[in-house]
Amino acid sequence: MPNIATNALTTSQLLMGNEAIARGALEAGVGVATAYPGNPSSEIIGTLAQVAKDLKIRVEWSINEKVALEIAAAASFANIRALSAMKQNGLNVALDFLANLNLTGVHSGLVLVICDDPGGISSTNEQDSRHIAKVLDLPLLEPATFQEAKDMAKWAFELSEEITNICLMRSVTRISHARGNVVLGELPFRENKAHFDISRRPYASIATTTPPKFHQRLHQNLFRISEIYERSPFNWYVGPQNPDLLIITCGSGWLYSKEAVEILSKENSIGILKLGTTWPLPKAFIGNYMLQTKKVLIIEEIDAFLETNVKELSADLEPKRIWTFYGKASGHVDPFGEINTDIVIKAIAAIVKIDYISRRMDYQKKTQKIIKEDIFPRELQFCAGCPHRTSFWAIKDALTMDGREGFVVGDIGCYSMALTSTGFSQLKTVHAMGSGIGIASGLGNLNQFNFNQPVLAVCGDSTFFHSVIPALIDALHSQSDFILVVLDNGGTAMTGFQPHPGSDMNAMGNPSPPVDIEKVCHAVGVPVVVTDAYDIKGTTQKLLDMLRVKGKPRVLISRRECNLIRAKREKPLYEVHVNPDKCIGEACGCDRFCTRVFKCPGLIWDRNTKTAKIDEAVCTGCGVCVEICPHDAIFRESN
Repeated sequence: MPNIATNALTTSQLLMGNEAIARGALEAGVGVATAYPGNPSSEIIGTLAQVAKDLKIRVEWSINEKVALEIAAAASFANIRALSAMKQNGLNVALDFLANLNLTGVHSGLVLVICDDPGGISSTNEQDSRHIAKVLDLPLLEPATFQEAKDMAKWAFELSEEITNICLMRSVTRISHARGNVVLGELPFRENKAHFDISRRPYASIATTTPPKFHQRLHQNLFRISEIYERSPFNWYVGPQNPDLLIITCGSGWLYSKEAVEILSKENSIGILKLGTTWPLPKAFIGNYMLQTKKVLIIEEIDAFLETNVKELSADLEPKRIWTFYGKASGHVDPFGEINTDIVIKAIAAIVKIDYISRRMDYQKKTQKIIKEDIFPRELQFCAGCPHRTSFWAIKDALTMDGREGFVVGDIGCYSMALTSTGFSQLKTVHAMGSGIGIASGLGNLNQFNFNQPVLAVCGDSTFFHSVIPALIDALHSQSDFILVVLDNGGTAMTGFQPHPGSDMNAMGNPSPPVDIEKVCHAVGVPVVVTDAYDIKGTTQKLLDMLRVKGKPRVLISRRECNLIRAKREKPLYEVHVNPDKCIGEACGCDRFCTRVFKCPGLIWDRNTKTAKIDEAVCTGCGVCVEICPHDAIFRESN
């Protein structure tokens, strides 16, 4: 494990990109760091939280991204350098405050790290957050290597203070979650002393002057930033003086482009202009290299952000000069999904008109044959013993018995996998955090249009605090008819079990008073029922009883701690076994019900004995499968 707090100057450590960003913040003397967990950004705050006590900094997992940025801004106002981190979806939540903060500016360095997720690996979208920098006239930095992630994070605080405004830094999954060697700098170990200078101008875009005046100052600031970027160490060029083709790239595109040119042995004819400062663009720096060529290929992930801005810049270089641009618009690079070296190679090969085959045809056929015949397909599924599986089983049974074509709406979280067979295909909508209850509230008010299907919304305990409470209050006020099922598993499980306001300790491991979900619901006047997620029969009956109530929102809290959390501190509740004499598998009327339908990973099908069996390496000992076996072939023994 890396020692992120070591002060061993010039030594090298193997760091994840997010750890490198955290180290850069430490080297900058950060005092406050905040976030709401969201992959691929989660490890930044997680890393800082581990050393917070020793380095005397404050680290917080906030209730949502807007609050996280507000807390970081407060530290900046009070003379403390601060960082806030979030994924691209989280930026949407923080945007309301950010679109005001850019107008008022900050005091001490404030850095917002946004980690985008090309390909939507752990997200509902692959939104490109870079556009926000241009819309809000804020500086944008994009690291391309792990060393640069550390160095750039440190420099971002200096830039923020030089322009007295927040600085944006964009990472992507393959930088945030990959590892590389990073040479460490010095930790300042300076004593932070907070003080809000009441003699300073107000941090407000109203009353003191009009918003256009602030906006004017922002545009003037862009010229300063662009001049600073002209001498930035994060921009460089490699290649011949007059390249046949100039690649302009940023972020993860740098290493892919470098490798592609080397594989094609085109170092003497293709140049690469790598940019770490992507808004505003350093015009003179870029123009110097563009004027040496006629063909330009833009390599970047997701949208044509850099491509569009370079094209705009080209119009100001030489009015009569004509370049041929290649990239997203030309179809050489897709404006969606992740990029890789093969994509860059194919683009280059098409432009310079050379033949390139990445793999021999016989090798490709052999690989395809292995994939088709020898690799067993596996779909996403809930972990063994996951309480969400039993909650959705009870939901499925209750809605089936109710018989009115009821359905479930939800949002992002572990439970979003209920779209598939692991959750018995119960989930019908998945959008942003908290959107499930908003949609359910809207559906629950359609009775005047003869809508009479029961609606259930599901959310996790962390999501409840993040964005569900306002919608629940709205639903109560409008008397919307639906059931909210809070899947309370005791942590922010999808992103690494970070604490939330319902937890009894905070990010730094200090005791913290938990906020009770049940009491919150009672306080706003919503009726609440609590159930054990493992009690399938009891939960089913409670849902049936709640389905008979009409005309108002009601809440069922399905509570059971995530088994991955519980397993860290105690042994399994039961030892689970299958009686091979009772299990008659395919010959039984259930037709392998436990492994075909319930699908807990701890249950497997033994092809030799033609019976179900327990996978002892995977089973968590929850014992729930005992209840679902129609032939009583599964039994449990208490540990």
